[in-house]
Amino acid sequence: MFLPLLLALTATFASPAPLSADAASSTPQNPETIGAYVKQYYADTPILADIAWCESRDRQWNPDWTVFHGAVNHYDVGLMQINSLYHEDKATALGMDIYTLPGNLEYAQALYDKEGTKPWASSEVCWDKLSKK
Repeated sequence: MFLPLLLALTATFASPAPLSADAASSTPQNPETIGAYVKQYYADTPILADIAWCESRDRQWNPDWTVFHGAVNHYDVGLMQINSLYHEDKATALGMDIYTLPGNLEYAQALYDKEGTKPWASSEVCWDKLSKK
């Protein structure tokens, strides 16, 4: 059990594959946890790291390594809970795969750059508190 987990984590964190030059410049190196990875990745927009915690508790995958989906809305995907009904086609057109950690994070940044925190308004009570700490 430990070896497959170690291999999966190594593959995920050892060489993240960002999908754009902008993402490549912000890709963290050698984080110890997904939470640390997210905080490093969103160093310039820390509110997104807070949103990630509130939306998914920093989970991209379930214990069986399937992609994490929202409990309230099954169409919400991954760490940033990107709604696949509204955003999968848009993300794909931009060359991003919201079902992967790099694609999920990168698309969330693009969404934030366009719409601010509006797409995550339902969890604002949580991330607003975190952002004021």
